[in-house]
Order: sequence, then C-alpha cells, then structure tokens
Amino acid sequence: MSPTTPVSALTIAGSDSGGGAGIQADLKAFAAHRVHGLSVIAALTAQNTRGVRAVHVPPIDFLRAQIEACFDDFDIHAVKLGMLANADVIHAVADALERHRPPHVVLDPVMVATSGARLLEDSALQAMRQRLLPLATLATPNAPEAELLVGRSIANGNDAERASASLLDLGAGAVLLKGGHLHEGNRVIDRYFDGVSSEEFIHARLPLDAHGTGCTLASAIAAQLCNGLSLANACEAGIDYVARGLQQGYAPGRSEVLVLDHFGAAPHA
Repeated sequence: MSPTTPVSALTIAGSDSGGGAGIQADLKAFAAHRVHGLSVIAALTAQNTRGVRAVHVPPIDFLRAQIEACFDDFDIHAVKLGMLANADVIHAVADALERHRPPHVVLDPVMVATSGARLLEDSALQAMRQRLLPLATLATPNAPEAELLVGRSIANGNDAERASASLLDLGAGAVLLKGGHLHEGNRVIDRYFDGVSSEEFIHARLPLDAHGTGCTLASAIAAQLCNGLSLANACEAGIDYVARGLQQGYAPGRSEVLVLDHFGAAPHA
C-alpha cells in the first residue's frame, strides 16, 4: 500500500434505494473522511424519504461471499454494522468477525427507525445480545434500541447511564447512547461510557426531520478510528460531523425529510 492509499473500512448493512441512509450514507461518510469504503449488503430496501416499501434479505451464502471477498483482498481497519434483519444474518456476520478479528467494530443496532417502527425481527434480538455485542468495540444505540437490548425503559439521563453499564455487562467494549429520543429540553445529549471514563456530548436540538443520522454517525466514528483517533475522540468528531451535516442538510425528494450533506460537512472541506 502506498503512503497515499487510504485505509479501508467495511460497512455491513442495508441498502437504501433513496440514498439517504444505510449503505449509501455509510459510503458517503467514509469518503468524506478520506477512507476507502467497502460494502456488504445484508438487506435491500425499496424506500425513499417517505418510508420503506419493501425489504429483501439476500441468501446467507451470498452474504458470506461478500464478506469473504472483502477480507480476502483488503486490510480492513474498521467494520460498521447496521441493519441486520434476522438471526441467520447476525450469526453469519458474527462468525465472520470472530474469524477475521478486525481492529474495530462499530455496532449500530438498527432495531427501531426514527419513526418508531420496529426493524429487527424478534428472533434476532437475542442473537444480537449474545453474538454481536461481545464483538463490538463500540455500540451506538438510540434510547428505544437500548431499551430493547437491556429490557427496561429509559426516560432520563440516569436511566441512560444504567443502560450503558448493562450493555457493557453484555460484552460491548464501549457505548455511545444517543440522546435524540430523550426529552432534555432544547439539547441533545449523547452519552459515552467505556467502563472507566464517561463523557457527555451536547448539541442544540434542531427542529428538523432528517433521515440517516444514526447510520452516518456510526460510519463517521468508524472512519475516525481508521484515521487514528481514540474511541472517545472519534465519537466526539463523529457527532460534530453529523451536526454539521444536519445544519447543511437538504431535501432531495418530494417530502420535507432532509438528508445530510456529507461532503459539505467533511472534516477536510
């Protein structure tokens, strides 16, 4: 690899035909951080800014083939995990991660959409707890997703801290519990905890309806880990990147839902 060749990050997630979330958002975030993006499509969605119309999960053998093709040829510094629709997919991904042991795994446990809809099959929840959380360098759930993982409600900051500790007990290396669903005035507080240190990252709550923020955040963090930042600093940089992307967001469809301006928000822009 030449000194000018960017490092590689892999996203294993769902494809968003509308381009605002999922694999498409992940690859844009990687590129904005000057990281070479690889992709394994774990689900295909027919969706736009108005919602999801259909989901297709490719055969498990094809999923495995995509993963092996990437690890056989590239030096992968970080893996970002997004929409993994069922237990079979989760087990196949976990098997591959255990075999290849990439330096960093950022798990965005996509179970609840911004609209509140459940995206993950019930049978997959235990598989995520048992197989993926112990492999995660960092888990980035929102409050409803953390509630499903730990089995209790999260209504405030104290609840969020206890839930983060429970996720560490389940095996996660660190947790960034996103605060967008918590009602804490005109602020959004994202809470980082790794069992030793904790930090709060605070931004003003923007009156926007946006799509793809969670995907982009996890991918930006993975990219910053590829670029050598520490875990806590990568989280802070990723949160700042998403905030800039939201402020410069645009509505490409016929709805009022925004997508992020990945390149206008880029650290090197």
